[in-house]
Amino acid sequence: MTALSVAGLHTYYGKSHILHGVDLEVAEGRITTLLGRNGAGKTTTLRSIMGLTPAREGRVVIFGTETTRWATFRIAALGVGYVPEGRKIFANLTVDENLRVPLERPGPWTAERIYGLFPRLAERRHNRGRQLSGGEQEMLAIGRALLLNPRLLILDEPSQGLAPLIVREVFRIVEQMRGEGISVLLVEQNVRMSLSIADDAYVLDDGAIVYAGEASVLAADEQRVQSLAGASAEAWSLEDAPTSPAAPEAAAAAALRPSPP
Repeated sequence: MTALSVAGLHTYYGKSHILHGVDLEVAEGRITTLLGRNGAGKTTTLRSIMGLTPAREGRVVIFGTETTRWATFRIAALGVGYVPEGRKIFANLTVDENLRVPLERPGPWTAERIYGLFPRLAERRHNRGRQLSGGEQEMLAIGRALLLNPRLLILDEPSQGLAPLIVREVFRIVEQMRGEGISVLLVEQNVRMSLSIADDAYVLDDGAIVYAGEASVLAADEQRVQSLAGASAEAWSLEDAPTSPAAPEAAAAAALRPSPP
């Protein structure tokens, strides 16, 4: 069964045409990564799927139900967890209070299980969101999404601004979600690391899909990785996370910049 199907999405911000007929699918129980340089339209794609920036044209189907014109809370109630770029936790609420915000859905994920998954959050459960480190905030954002007991988890740049050790931990958690039977749509700038855990991959450039296929095939084609996703030849893995989250962005810009005459 297909967890998510997106067909022909055209999304605008005012008069600016951002997405140009985006098509993608997330198969049930698999990790799909959406790659591309800054400004390619990745976050807009996720926002269109979640109903935050509705598409003017196209179709979104989640677990067999068309949700194209649905409000975000209705999409979440279908079992879709969303971890937005920048985490968006409640700065003035404690960790414990943040975890009591989500809509309750039956399933195995409870606050206590989240604390078991992220022991650091258990230690900080009475601290306010603004007192947490970037890594702790990301853990909280993921934990909050898991409390929906989602069948589909959508993550936007979960490694952004995090130290390498925390990046590795976040990606291990994402990979663990597949083992829990959760379908995952992952937007990331850490191209190599994303491809190392993903089953399927898409590359977005200037609002259009320019690659769709198996992640392993894209990872093995170094020339295509550099030209489409902008990754360097350096092999990133869960054991060797990049030290600078900005590095993939710089590589992407360099790879996609026209050569001088």
